[in-house]
Amino acid sequence: MINKILTKLKEYQYKCLDIRLIVFVVVLTIIGIQVIRSATDSDGSEYRQLIGFALSFFIMIVIALIDYKLVIKFYWVYYIINLLLLLFVNFFGSEHGGAVRWIDIPGFQLQPSEFTKIFLILFFAKLIQKYREHLNTFKFLLASLVLLILPVLLILKQPDLSTSIVIILTFCSLMFISGLSYKIIAGLFALAVPVTIILVYLISQPDQKILEDYQYKRIVGFYNPEIEGAANYRYQQENSILAIGSGGLYGKGLNNNAITSVKNGNYLSEPQTDFIFTIVGEELGFVGGVAVILLLILIVIECFITGARAPDLVGRYICCGMGALIAFQSFINIAVVTMLIPNTGLTLPFVSYGLNSLLSLYAGIGVILNVSLQRRRNYYEEGLI
Repeated sequence: MINKILTKLKEYQYKCLDIRLIVFVVVLTIIGIQVIRSATDSDGSEYRQLIGFALSFFIMIVIALIDYKLVIKFYWVYYIINLLLLLFVNFFGSEHGGAVRWIDIPGFQLQPSEFTKIFLILFFAKLIQKYREHLNTFKFLLASLVLLILPVLLILKQPDLSTSIVIILTFCSLMFISGLSYKIIAGLFALAVPVTIILVYLISQPDQKILEDYQYKRIVGFYNPEIEGAANYRYQQENSILAIGSGGLYGKGLNNNAITSVKNGNYLSEPQTDFIFTIVGEELGFVGGVAVILLLILIVIECFITGARAPDLVGRYICCGMGALIAFQSFINIAVVTMLIPNTGLTLPFVSYGLNSLLSLYAGIGVILNVSLQRRRNYYEEGLI
């Protein structure tokens, strides 16, 4: 067994390791740790995130050395474990802020929905690759939707609408990348239009039962501030764009004591998580905000590049799925804090405070790094790096 492991380690193309991806992820995380320290005015959060970063980096390196073809063989195991964890949350999870999303473990709170994103990417990457010839059949599409809906419904019940949306968008990206027929895509869009109109109409009704009350006020109140209670859900976004605008070109500086600071005035609740980009905008300014966005874009591009050079389809699907996940989650988070869309409560990848988010994302990056170690040799030999 040890000889097989050593043999496999020797077969890797270490000169092909995606160093750029590692650098982009680490730099972005370090920026996040510095901003978290400023957002919380506390060393505790900074130290916990730093420990989380060290643990996540170690896990990323370990996973990077494990053959993803071996990892992907247990795709049904990941799916079942994921469902069991989500079921456990729904029955025995701990409540915080009106949501039940965590499992209390001594010294740590596990949030399974964060790992669901990675588990489902691995699961559907293998499932699509295995049954690719049946991709455009009704039977496969129906089975895939059922397998997707089960965990999504459990996450919606927590309730966690934003994570559910990101998972659905990532799934759609995987299906598109895998070669889903354009006729089917066109048909789905044609069906989605009337369904969306009906859904929007039903949600807009005061006595609707589709969304939780706070979700209703967040979404409908975003477009109609006159709705009772909407102001309580809009104030954080309004303060967010005020803070970002006040940052100017270079910002007010990390850990500043400016009396004009929105953060220092405690106008943002939990700024170290969902609204971390607000602190970036206010304290690092336009330059800092662009730097963070650019790093996120570069990470997504590296994921897609590695996917294009993957030795097989399952490797390509994993990389592109991770790239889509980071892209969608980043876009939604930044769109929320800049008040382009209703508040959804979603973390900014690699930047926001939270060990669960950091661990799951670094684990996903570890798999991508292993794909890069096994890239098709002709790319490197022909200089197509």
